[in-house]
Amino acid sequence: MADSTFDIVSKVDKMEADNALNQAQKEIAQRYDFKNVGASVDWSGEKLLMKASSEERVKAVLEVLESKFIKRGISLRSLDTGEPYASGKEFRIEASLKQGIDQADAKKVTKMIRDEGPKSVKAQIQGDELRVSSKSRDDLQATMAMLKAADFDVDLQFVNFR
Repeated sequence: MADSTFDIVSKVDKMEADNALNQAQKEIAQRYDFKNVGASVDWSGEKLLMKASSEERVKAVLEVLESKFIKRGISLRSLDTGEPYASGKEFRIEASLKQGIDQADAKKVTKMIRDEGPKSVKAQIQGDELRVSSKSRDDLQATMAMLKAADFDVDLQFVNFR
């Protein structure tokens, strides 16, 4: 019998992120506390750029964006947010979306699978994703449950279960 496998990835649906951004823009345009403070959030290349006239206001813009991400089902672990910084008369925050699992996090996941997972389960790093294989589908499902319960710095999704 062939081995059963699944892949562990960390990807953000660009359209869902765009929808969350559009909802945040609408709320910022309508809210009274954002009137006349130059508050905005928009794409700047591959990054999200938030602007406002004060540090508190730009943090409030970030909170609005984060709440819209949560409502659209996007994990905040996949949002890499910088610190507020002054740019002329306004404050800005840059944030980017994390795509893929970097080598350090992939090694943490494989080490956990090796140490705490069922003995028949093998994990290998393939670029920015992981392939997990075993003869037993039950062991793979137990591994998925273990990884969901663990707290990693990245948002993990499980795909291609066969």
